[in-house]
Amino acid sequence: MTKERKNSIGKNVFYLLYSTVFSSGLNAVTLVILANYLNSQSYGMFSVALAYALIMGYCTDAGISVAVLREGSKKEVSLSTLFSSFIKIRLVLLGFTLLGGFFLIQLLYQNQPELMKTTYYLMLPMVTGLALQSISITYFQLIEEMQYLGYIRICSAVLLVSSVLTGMVLSLHPYMICLLYGSSYLLAGIVGIRLVRKRTVIHFKQAFHKGLLKNVLSYIISGLLVVLLPQLGPIVLERTLTLTQVGLFAVAYRIPSALYQIPGVLAGAFYPALFKSYSSKGTKEHLQLNILQLKMMAITGMAMTVSFYYIPEILIRSLFGEEWIGASKALQIMSFLLVLQSINVALADGLTTKALHHRRTAIQAFALLCGIGFYIGFSRQYGIEGAACAAVAIELVSLAGYWLLNPSKKTLAVKALLPYCSFFSGVFLIINYSLSANPVLATFFHLLSMTMIILIDRQLMRKIMNLIFKDKKVETETVERGIENGIS
Repeated sequence: MTKERKNSIGKNVFYLLYSTVFSSGLNAVTLVILANYLNSQSYGMFSVALAYALIMGYCTDAGISVAVLREGSKKEVSLSTLFSSFIKIRLVLLGFTLLGGFFLIQLLYQNQPELMKTTYYLMLPMVTGLALQSISITYFQLIEEMQYLGYIRICSAVLLVSSVLTGMVLSLHPYMICLLYGSSYLLAGIVGIRLVRKRTVIHFKQAFHKGLLKNVLSYIISGLLVVLLPQLGPIVLERTLTLTQVGLFAVAYRIPSALYQIPGVLAGAFYPALFKSYSSKGTKEHLQLNILQLKMMAITGMAMTVSFYYIPEILIRSLFGEEWIGASKALQIMSFLLVLQSINVALADGLTTKALHHRRTAIQAFALLCGIGFYIGFSRQYGIEGAACAAVAIELVSLAGYWLLNPSKKTLAVKALLPYCSFFSGVFLIINYSLSANPVLATFFHLLSMTMIILIDRQLMRKIMNLIFKDKKVETETVERGIENGIS
């Protein structure tokens, strides 16, 4: 396996940022197209099917990709042996997942043939495609060359919107739309595998890397919970609300879910660096890097929350039309998911990357159990808005757990959580009270206030500038060494 100079965090953030913005934009376009093509009941069935496909997509991974990043951070490990072992496991898991998924859907929805068929048409190509994409993404995360993740994401998004548009032009049945939707993931997965094969040769006859199985049960449970939590809504609500209401909830939920990919860029860039920081530099350096991640992700999530809280009706009406306006209140409530999820992922990554993954798993399991109760109770009492409140409540429970079970909770609270959350809450209350009648103006002033955090936190400003200019310094030194070698 090739060992080229890895990109810095700053460069990886840049690569992931432009690709995520572009792919998220196309995914949002696809969401709008589907919602306008399908009625709310059909979109509700599609949302339930999509939830199962995403959960099954994770089951083809079962936390093994995290173990690959952990093992790959060790200097003595053969990356070729490690990755060949990884692919073997993934192929076996893919087979079991598809087989188990078929029987599960048959068991749960044998009295709902339309929902069952929708799930089958989407499941097979999409789950296979997610597995192939995950293999290639893990490889490029491991070697810290995130530009290739960008290629895969952009390719997947372009294929997704193209396939849905093709189905609309041909006036295809919703079943065929689901098949095209899933096939776009499959084609992008094939592209990702081809990119990996151009960079390295995988020898399947190599010995199995047993280190992959160390603490793997914790990774499996934690990863499954990570996937289950965001997909819990459609699955539970299908039992408490009508499919039309599930469709309205799904439209509102998909918007913050899609846009979370932007702060998720930072998480993807920091994740391998946090593993290596803890392995080579110890707890102190790891904590400083985690605080930097927490601050940057919190600011990004806050800015995005503001954008959707004040103008939900304008967004829903502009994107989906008047018939979907019932989702606007739920979107306003769930806009807070963007800031809460951004903070939670940074805190959770801090636990995982310093060998406290079992704590993360325990918190996620508790949040899942609470979430089932929240969704059932709140949705039955308050309908779609209650379901939106349940989604926010799950993130609040997770936030409390991740902070309380972190050994560095005092430092995290003093240096990041308390000042940032207090500033955001204070500004939000003031602007919401004084400018609630003018949502566009309120959005502008609140976004403007977010820049004050960076200006006040000089340490954050200095670290951001270091990340930006680090690549330029490295490239200049490389050129200078080349010139010196040429002269000598």
